[in-house]
Amino acid sequence: MPVLEKLAAGYRAFRTLYFETNKTLYRRLVKDGQKPKVAVIACSDSRVDPALVLQAEPGDIFSIRNVANLVPPFEVDGDVSYHGTSAALEFAVTCLGVEHVVVFGHAHCAGINAMVQGQQGGDVAGTFIPAWTSIAARAFERAKHEEPCSEGEDLLRCCERNAVLVSLDNLMSFPFIHERVADGRLQIHGWYLDIAEGALATYDPATKTFVPVS
Repeated sequence: MPVLEKLAAGYRAFRTLYFETNKTLYRRLVKDGQKPKVAVIACSDSRVDPALVLQAEPGDIFSIRNVANLVPPFEVDGDVSYHGTSAALEFAVTCLGVEHVVVFGHAHCAGINAMVQGQQGGDVAGTFIPAWTSIAARAFERAKHEEPCSEGEDLLRCCERNAVLVSLDNLMSFPFIHERVADGRLQIHGWYLDIAEGALATYDPATKTFVPVS
């Protein structure tokens, strides 16, 4: 079956099997508006859909997706770039009033792989990819000092986890996030998914490790 026909068939199944059963929910979400409690910053990777992994219902999570699930640092003055991720964060936190922001990293991330290639002096294809993935450059420096994460796949996995921590640091550079974390209105979290095993871990600041979610 051609791919677009497969997607159209999926829509028909959604309409018949899901939407009709949950029509009241959708109409309530239209009437009352969305009120998610959680914003999830996830990768654009087709294998890591946060709504699917977390089995979330419509209205449960505000999903922000980009290459490598990165949060850029807060920037305003003299910067004429577009800020899709920053705008989404601002909307989720200041307009929707989410109570949690989750940075949802994952294993075998092509975006982090591109960052590592660039940090090792290799060529990274694309016009926008090199600059975007360089947001996580500090993850490479952190990973190089961790053992046994020194090369190959071990280095990549270590960089992926550390990139989550870099994004957590960058979240705190946004004044509207820093203020809400400080007064207890908002909590930020780092998660990491092993795709091959379907295993989710959450970052524990006390032990500075990712611990399995049971």
